[in-house]
Amino acid sequence: MRDDVLLTPELLLRAYQAGIFPMSEARHSETLFWVDPERRGIMPLDGLHVSRSLRKAIRRNDDYHVSINTEFNAVVEGCANRAETWINDELRQLYFELHIAGFAHSLEIWMDGRLAGGIFGVGIGGAFFGESMFSARTNGSKLAMVFLVDRLREAGYTLFDTQFITDHLASLGAIEVARADYRAALARALTQRANFAAAPLAEPHDVLQRITQTS
Repeated sequence: MRDDVLLTPELLLRAYQAGIFPMSEARHSETLFWVDPERRGIMPLDGLHVSRSLRKAIRRNDDYHVSINTEFNAVVEGCANRAETWINDELRQLYFELHIAGFAHSLEIWMDGRLAGGIFGVGIGGAFFGESMFSARTNGSKLAMVFLVDRLREAGYTLFDTQFITDHLASLGAIEVARADYRAALARALTQRANFAAAPLAEPHDVLQRITQTS
């Protein structure tokens, strides 16, 4: 479904609540289009798959540290800095405005004082719309996903929308659901309350313990 639009942050929030989201053809494209997939990717918050090697990486907490909403623009740039991207300048500005307004959030993984990976997305009610993630070091995006899923659970979210599903997301437990099932879950999640920034930063051993209890 394609329709060139001039988006505002308010319109973007309404679109997410209606179950659609915008994309661009490329970084330097000047147009956007709406997307409403027949099959929607979601990450079940109680179904994260964590491999043995990733568990070991989580335990090596001297090798990394986690932050939230510290370098939002840098995370978005990391996600857009690839040969093919759907994030153009207009979307970058819109997400920044949603971040300032308290709707868009980032989670960062740091190694040796530099960003090693991160994820950003938009939170409305109990729904979190994951937009993109990147990895600049081994396990950077995987660690970000683990800590994000834990944060969403602890903060009261009930729906983690990944929009599409990739092999990488599937390996971590993401699944596809029909559009009707997604919209039913979205409607329920939008009536709930969650606060991304309120939950304290989780300690790695607490994250691993909760993963064990839910996996």
